[in-house]
Parts: sequence; C-alpha cells; structure tokens
Amino acid sequence: MSSSLPAEVWRASQLGRTALPAVSSGFPTLDAELPGAGWPIGMLTELIGRESGIGELRLLIPLLRQLSRERKFSVLLAPPHLPYAPALASHGVDLDYLLIVQAPNAADRLWAVEQSLKSAAFGALLAWLPHERTRPEHLRRLQLAAQTAGGPAFLFRPLAAQFEPSPAPLRLLLLPKPEQRLSVQILKRRGPVAQDPLLIDLPQPPATIRLRRSTEPATVHGTVGQAAMASGMRGTQRSLLLN
Repeated sequence: MSSSLPAEVWRASQLGRTALPAVSSGFPTLDAELPGAGWPIGMLTELIGRESGIGELRLLIPLLRQLSRERKFSVLLAPPHLPYAPALASHGVDLDYLLIVQAPNAADRLWAVEQSLKSAAFGALLAWLPHERTRPEHLRRLQLAAQTAGGPAFLFRPLAAQFEPSPAPLRLLLLPKPEQRLSVQILKRRGPVAQDPLLIDLPQPPATIRLRRSTEPATVHGTVGQAAMASGMRGTQRSLLLN
C-alpha cells in the first residue's frame, strides 16, 4: 500500500504545506514554521497579545506593503488606536490601499467582520474583537466565513484568549522583547507542536519618522470609496488613512 497522501491531507507530525494557500509573512524564520510557508488564506489567524502597540502591526508590515504594491486593499476593522500614517508610508505601504472601519458597538463589529470575510473583496483583513462579547459560536461562524476569503484574516485578541478554545487553525502568542523584537509562540497550527518561540526583528521606521511621531500625529480621515462599499459593510462608520 502506498504511503503517499492526497494534497488535502496532512500528517500531525508534519507541517501542512501543499494543501494550504498562503502569503509569505516576509520573515523567513516565521515562514519556515507556518503551514503553507506563510500567512494562510481561507482560515483565521489569531494574534494574541498582552496589550496593543507591542509590535503586532509591524509584524504584518511586509504583508501590507506587498498587498498595496499589488493594489489590493487591506481592511483594519476597529483598531484600538488610529495607525500612524507617516510611519506606514515610510515602510512602503501605499495608504491608498489601506481602509479603516470603525465599529464601536460589539455586535456591529462582529457582524462587520463576518460580512468582510464573506465578501472576499480584500487583500487582508485585520480585526480587533471585543473579548467580553466574543463567544465560541461567534468564532466558529467567522472561521466558516473565512473559508471563502481571498486573503489572510487576522483576529487580534487579548492575553486571556490563549487559554480559551478556538476554531482558528493558527494561533500565535505575541510578547514584546528588548531591542524592538517580538517573541512569536505558535500555540496552534496544522502540524507538530512548536516547542520554542521565535524571536522576530521588527521593521524599523526612519529616525525622522520616530521623532515626528512624538510631536505631531499626522493622520487624515476621508470617505472610503467604492472598494469599501463592495465589501458589504453597511451601517458602520468608514474612514480611510491618507497622507
């Protein structure tokens, strides 16, 4: 009997690669540990951290930059802080392809995430979920919707979520480290258990951007055009990060 397996099947002792469409994270050491050798498409990825602003967005800078070069929109849904436009631009992210969706109400936020996933009208979805209002059945619905998504889908969740069950096939624990590094512990993946965390060197903006940020926040809100409307996210406030 042949020991070969169909492409759709993966062994628990091996990383699932051939059957998983993915986009490179931009970090070779991380890609080597991710099923599909990158951020998976068609499933949820949970990024779990102690607090916001520890480098979780910079971890996705290579992806956001590549998608904007391909003229694909990245949607940031309910970020806790407005991303700093000059810093993103200094990393090569085209701000014309970055959409911010504000949904303060927890029910609206969950609904907007699900509708975004179903639309498949984005290059990547980054969503911050309300922990106290997010239940297992919500996550199951989102994972089901993500199966038809056309790009990676990230859910940012608080530290307590690491101890809760989740249908997300990929779960990462992010912890800040000195010298602008980020510890990435793979809590769950399609494949063997990851024993040790990875230490990722985060992208650094130019010194002039860091100095300017401390004195002058430079972001402008504008109305999102047809690309955002195509996602089906109606009834929520929409804004676009501009130069």
